[in-house]
Amino acid sequence: MLKKPLLTLALSLTLLPATLEAAAPREWSYRVMEKQPQPRDHFVQGLQIVDGMLYVSTGGYGSSRLLQYRLADGELLRVRRLHPRLFGEGLTVLGEHVYQLTWRARRLLVFQREGLAPKTTLPLPGQGWGLTDNGRELIYTDSGHELIYLDPDSGRELRRVPVRDNGTPLPRLNELEWIDGKVWANIWQEDRIVAIEPDTGEVTDSVNLAGLLPDSERGPGTDVLNGIAHNPVDGALWVTGKRWPWRYRIELVPAEAAGNESR
Repeated sequence: MLKKPLLTLALSLTLLPATLEAAAPREWSYRVMEKQPQPRDHFVQGLQIVDGMLYVSTGGYGSSRLLQYRLADGELLRVRRLHPRLFGEGLTVLGEHVYQLTWRARRLLVFQREGLAPKTTLPLPGQGWGLTDNGRELIYTDSGHELIYLDPDSGRELRRVPVRDNGTPLPRLNELEWIDGKVWANIWQEDRIVAIEPDTGEVTDSVNLAGLLPDSERGPGTDVLNGIAHNPVDGALWVTGKRWPWRYRIELVPAEAAGNESR
């Protein structure tokens, strides 16, 4: 068994110097280490762990919410319901604020982290899909193949970085998570997540999560894989999906050694 955690190993590896051809991403599978129950009505659009708290954004017109759980025991502490005409999307916690995207309303909702009290609304240049931050700037996606950087105070667009997977533009970037200097992303309607260099947009790692939710656990409303959360305290990587009954803590395993075993 490797002594160094596989997630840390994956994130610490660096790319070789750029060549004329794009480097193929490293391929990973997974091992389930733990799972926590999740309400099946959570149409998960955003997920983040900060200071022992799990923040969740759910979607759906009339059912979109911003929720705060205590991670240790799963107790629901706070709920903020969105206006019925707003469809919640990705979220991120930056400083003393929680930012939550809306899908088509071109609005970025800003809440006080303490108590989830609404603070203000910022403009979005397009649709809202995934959201994270690098500690200074917001990074969001709009269904396309670009990481879009925003000023967290004004919502002003700062720059765009095209994302490429082995040289090919990678669209449908959905839920995002900043982990040790890289942007991790769900790809809508795919059973995988990818790690992206935030400055170049190159995909460096690809994780195949096929089979994570067994067919026996799927119901009529079960939707796609979506939701990535990294716990800075212990380095744990959690993933889930829309209307999934579980959140899974996974360990990355090199694809060639994959057995998708759980314990």
